Amino acid sequence: MAGAIETAVRGVVGAGLGALAGFNRGRMRPAPNRWMNGVFAPLADEATLEGLEVRGAIPEALDGLYVRNGANPLGHEHQPSHHWFLGEGMVHGVRLKGGRALWYRNRFVRSNAVSAFLGEAPAPGPRHPMTDVANTNVVALGARIYAIVEAAGFPVELSPELATLAHDPLQGTLTTPFSAHPHRDPETGRHHAICYEGAPNGRVWHVVVSPEGLVERAEEIAVADGPSIHDCAITARHVLVFDLPVTFALDRYVRGFRFPLAWNPKHASRVGVLGLDAPGSTIRWCAVDPCYVFHPANAFEAGDGTIVCDLVAHDSMFTTAGGGPDAKRITFERWTIDPAAGTVARRVLDDRPQEFPRIDERRTGRQHGRVWTAEVDTASVIATPRLLAHDVVAGTTSAHDFGLGAMVGEFVHVPRGPGETEGWLMGLVAWPDEGRSALMILDAAEIAGPPVAEVRIPRRIPPGFHGNWIPASPG
Repeated sequence: MAGAIETAVRGVVGAGLGALAGFNRGRMRPAPNRWMNGVFAPLADEATLEGLEVRGAIPEALDGLYVRNGANPLGHEHQPSHHWFLGEGMVHGVRLKGGRALWYRNRFVRSNAVSAFLGEAPAPGPRHPMTDVANTNVVALGARIYAIVEAAGFPVELSPELATLAHDPLQGTLTTPFSAHPHRDPETGRHHAICYEGAPNGRVWHVVVSPEGLVERAEEIAVADGPSIHDCAITARHVLVFDLPVTFALDRYVRGFRFPLAWNPKHASRVGVLGLDAPGSTIRWCAVDPCYVFHPANAFEAGDGTIVCDLVAHDSMFTTAGGGPDAKRITFERWTIDPAAGTVARRVLDDRPQEFPRIDERRTGRQHGRVWTAEVDTASVIATPRLLAHDVVAGTTSAHDFGLGAMVGEFVHVPRGPGETEGWLMGLVAWPDEGRSALMILDAAEIAGPPVAEVRIPRRIPPGFHGNWIPASPG
């Protein structure tokens, strides 16, 4: 009964606040929105392109789908309350098989708003109470492909041709919000995620998904202030929880801003260490200097009781209402976390601004040697032409420059042998001023060399978020 009363009270308060927020939003003076213009201008149509030009040679071993998700808003050109992170989901995919690029497709992920925009019936399946948008990542869970988002919104199942099949809380097993970044343990096949509720005093859970794509565990972790936890990291024995000073900002929400997260210097900055099968009450917290982490690359047990985690750290985040990302300094760092002492030691590995760190995911939770990142421009939040390769053992970094006007996105590692450098790196690069893009394939052993293959896409692809290589035959 207590739970039902709490739910009812939260619903009434939420409705009242929502009405006030909507009123204040309507009073905002219309102005051009940066997230709807220039390189961020969304696409209004869906396309299927075949007979794509290929430069170089696509490796015959690549049989599968490269797919990336991102925000593609509808009708927010002059709404100052709109934020890039809130746009409708749009996936961009390239199907490779037999040394050929069979097609490029872009498809909206069907929220109710998208279906209405396209004049279609709503997609089947239950909706999360907060939103039905899934715009951040695309992953394979079990035998299904899902578009996913953090904090609110259920996963949305996609077909291998990128059509929306259904909104699906993991076959009815998901009872919490989900994450944009579930991490697969290569030993068990289970995915681990830290999921949070985007609300005042929002709750946080460690969610475990079985190899078959069903939720096995949702263990609550006590937090305060409703923190934003975009991603997590796992080791062979632990999950890391990044409880940092970005929290739900009720005042911004009530003032009408659609993206109500804010830098909160009063919120303690800490990293939690929780056993993969342990109760949430046993989490050990380690203090860290205030900063914000969107994306860790990987973490592993060091053997002396400490945990090593390589990640990208922002000195602050969302410091202005409706703004951000707005860090003044972004660095690639190694954190040494000591659960016994409750401390975190930070060391800068590379001080160039960068994001989207990825590894050979067969090393997830185990010691790694390579991390690949996309260099970004801190001031404009726009990607540069450079992809970086960090050898964290040798302490060296190399780069591939895609040339004047190029914007590099997240690149994923596709293995072809047991070593981290025995594989390919794959990702989308756009030349917005030229109205073209490409799926680029690089040799992971030496990214500075010429591309292995370039699949040319005669179409502008706006900046996006995350994606993956999904083999046609998993395993």
